[in-house]
Amino acid sequence: MFSVLNLQSLLGLAVIVAACWGLSENRRAFPWRLALGAIAVQAALVMVLFGIPGSEVVLTAITGAVDGLTRASAAGAQFVFGYLAGGDQPYSVENPPALFTFAFNVLPMILVISALSALLWHWKILKWITHGFGLLFQRTMGLGGASALAVAANIFLGMVESPIVIRAYLDKLTRSELFLMMVVGLATVAGSTMVAYAAILAPVMQNAAGHVLVASIVSAPAGVLLARIMIPETAGEGGAGADYASALKYDSAIDAIVKGTADGLMVVLNISAVLIVFVALMALINVMLGGFWLFDGPVTIERLLGWVFMPVAWLSGVEWAEAGKAGWLLGVKLTQTEFKAFIELGAVPAGEMSERTRMLMTYALCGFANIGSVGITVTGLSVLMPERREEVLGMVWKALFGGFLATLMTAAIVGAMPAAMFR
Repeated sequence: MFSVLNLQSLLGLAVIVAACWGLSENRRAFPWRLALGAIAVQAALVMVLFGIPGSEVVLTAITGAVDGLTRASAAGAQFVFGYLAGGDQPYSVENPPALFTFAFNVLPMILVISALSALLWHWKILKWITHGFGLLFQRTMGLGGASALAVAANIFLGMVESPIVIRAYLDKLTRSELFLMMVVGLATVAGSTMVAYAAILAPVMQNAAGHVLVASIVSAPAGVLLARIMIPETAGEGGAGADYASALKYDSAIDAIVKGTADGLMVVLNISAVLIVFVALMALINVMLGGFWLFDGPVTIERLLGWVFMPVAWLSGVEWAEAGKAGWLLGVKLTQTEFKAFIELGAVPAGEMSERTRMLMTYALCGFANIGSVGITVTGLSVLMPERREEVLGMVWKALFGGFLATLMTAAIVGAMPAAMFR
């Protein structure tokens, strides 16, 4: 049965598409076929994991895999860091939850998943999954082979690693295709961080791992659609083909593990540095705003962003009574990364937020679209294609807007579906 909240999400979907159309470089070239195809692909992907009979088995398997990876990562972290990572405590503990630390309990998991992803790529398991999604996007949304492969790679590898997969074709991409790759990179997350997000939400959310996985996959076609609306492809251009046999390569399984670990270390260091800096900057701004008082409390950047994003959260399908909290989480994501936002979402007790709002926020937060990622995008693409650096700089803030709205579009798609599907 459909409710007012479902219609509310449909309204949000229309507003998101209209906002991107308003910023389009060619409003007459609205991609109607792509719009219908992208929304159909999104709805179908959600239904495959949550709506078909027997989907509970798949979700249980995903949750079990995440739990196993979490325990394995904890074993490795405890061997190196001991009681700091949750090992045997040398002192009596009066507040066990306080032992959880992001650096020792979450970041090591990224190292393990990064190494495992490289190994699965070397064994061609992850490669064929990526190619399968690439062909799906190529057939259903009319993307060129190189663009389709980059979009699929973004789902599992991340916004910096995915261009490496099609490095030989970067100079052949049109402006529209390059922008599309940037938007999708900001709309999705890497496989190495998916497991960390799921582990953070698991204590307060049922099927957290399944929702996080679906969130990153479903946001890819949303990013494609919004990117093509904002910078449409010129007729007769684009469609660069790609040899699906050429991609990242490792010399051996050991080489894959070692290089995957090294790549994971760079991700860990980058996440740590960005979190430290941006959380500190937000704290500094709050100190500067500390002398101002508004309504029932001091003015903070979090409160301001919460008010700004309240209608945005409402349009995704959140009830107005919880739109303030949801809007605040969206503000945290934009300014302090989605990692901080997921930590805050996981810290909200189960009884203080409805299951619907928590689920929709999981989808809305699951993307790299934050201010810190702007620098990462520019740096990564500048290394791979220095001759197009100015072009990247000219589109990156527009790409941030598109990537941010893509995850909200995904939340709206989920919010428009019957609630019974997710039970």
